[in-house]
Amino acid sequence: MTGSDLGANGTAGEDVGEDVASHAGIDTSKPSISRVYDYYLDGKDNFAVDRQVAEMGLTIAPDAPAAARANRAFLRRVVHHLAAEAGIRQFLDIGSGLPTRGNVHQIAQNAAPESRVVYVDNDPIVLVHGRALLAENGRTTVIKADIRQLDSLLAHPEVRKFIDFSEPVGVLLFGILHHLNDHEEPEAITARLREEMAPGSYLAVSHFHNPGPERPEVAAQASAAEKMFNEHLGTGRWRTRDEILSYFGDMEILEPGLVPLPEWRPEPNDVVEQGITYHTFLGAVARKP
Repeated sequence: MTGSDLGANGTAGEDVGEDVASHAGIDTSKPSISRVYDYYLDGKDNFAVDRQVAEMGLTIAPDAPAAARANRAFLRRVVHHLAAEAGIRQFLDIGSGLPTRGNVHQIAQNAAPESRVVYVDNDPIVLVHGRALLAENGRTTVIKADIRQLDSLLAHPEVRKFIDFSEPVGVLLFGILHHLNDHEEPEAITARLREEMAPGSYLAVSHFHNPGPERPEVAAQASAAEKMFNEHLGTGRWRTRDEILSYFGDMEILEPGLVPLPEWRPEPNDVVEQGITYHTFLGAVARKP
């Protein structure tokens, strides 16, 4: 998440300059996942090194920005469903990234003003923007923490202040688990999260997908993208359908299941951009019985 200020139209405010970034301890010589994603969403909070990696990605997947937009649209539909229809009043957004149009707290609080939201990211630029964005929102906070140190994240004072794990919570993992390498045990991390969540809670995941022999052209692109991401960002896994489903354990997966993001409960006016990456980004939502 980010944006030093959101105006009435929901657009991000002034970008973070090099001086501010340096003062905040942001290393602008190394690319950041959240800033590369920000670039694909036409954001301003990215630097030359981020744009360089993003452009490399476009040589493999020219429609990558469409996938980024589909992920934001998926987030919007999921959060609206959880707040307006499922009655969820607290959200933990891990790997929130930089703010853009339609942030979680805006969607949730529009449907239910009493909703509480905690944004979590390990990129310091997110914290810089988040503090400014949320200065006057007493039901929302942002913290710097890492999902790989999950116990520390869950014990964070701000998390404990805003989230009551004895009550249903919406845990959002949009585009983060595919940035955990296999040895970092994403399956164990999601199992720990499910254990913490009260019955009636929801887990939402979006994840890069490699369809394998079923779609050889898509699988080849996924493999090339994975190689590029790991060479330049040190992370990125395009996993199989079964691997992604394992993150939900025995939770009840909502219809229509694990699907390409635009296929999860689309709205009549949604714009569907069908490129090759359409099948390399899947999402699902599940409920803890």
